[in-house]
Amino acid sequence: MADSDSKSKDKEDELAGTEQPFVAHLVELRDRLLYCVYGLVVAGILLAIWPGPGGLIDLIALPIKAHMPHDAKLIAIGVFSPFFVPLKVLMMAAVLLALPWLMYQAWMFIAPGLYSHEKRFALPLIFFGSLLAYAGIAFVQLFVLDKMFSFIQRFAPAAVQATPDISSYVEAILSLYIAFGVAFQVPIVVMLLVRFEMVTIEKLRSFRGYFIVVAFVVAAVLTPPDVVSQLALAVPMCLLYEVGIIGAKYFASTGKKPEEEQSADSASS
Repeated sequence: MADSDSKSKDKEDELAGTEQPFVAHLVELRDRLLYCVYGLVVAGILLAIWPGPGGLIDLIALPIKAHMPHDAKLIAIGVFSPFFVPLKVLMMAAVLLALPWLMYQAWMFIAPGLYSHEKRFALPLIFFGSLLAYAGIAFVQLFVLDKMFSFIQRFAPAAVQATPDISSYVEAILSLYIAFGVAFQVPIVVMLLVRFEMVTIEKLRSFRGYFIVVAFVVAAVLTPPDVVSQLALAVPMCLLYEVGIIGAKYFASTGKKPEEEQSADSASS
């Protein structure tokens, strides 16, 4: 009996003695932020070497150039646009390239304060969230932009030649990248809500119809006023909601405390 009490006490005191002073937390936060900056600098240097700012601009301009006249080019209205726009694109690409490293630093900062059963589901969620962000941005670049520009060009009068400003174009697609990257985190949000017992899987299933309405409202707010981009965001959000429900079943059991697992095993036996 005494042995079982001591074992349960050890489990409860898993983080006992690991507390650090507030200053130590600030130092650790400073170090992690510095590591993030170092990662961004390295990613920026690598991208500046290859493919370079011009190559990145050519890459993100592919969707709209496919719907422009053969010899047409994007124009730069602002005096400093030819310098600042490629720099902005380079910084954006550096953040995307260093995203796994940034997420790892965030994980290393919060991991000491987590129990072992929490670490089992936290690290996979961070990795899965990074993949979803990449998937959302790739979806915009490879599918949404092409369909959106094709739809918009149909309404352009014959006397109008579409030669967008590079600055406004980059700002528009950056907003789409961010919107889709964040919206594709729906499964992560659903899994966390279930894991922390803020909502049950049954409630999520009953809320399915309301979420469809929410998804279309969010898509209407975050995307340009065209049907193609709104559908391209709302439909994946609805599908990812279902993925989140499926994944919540797994993570709800994976992230259980040891005493919860023992009680569940005894109940099933």
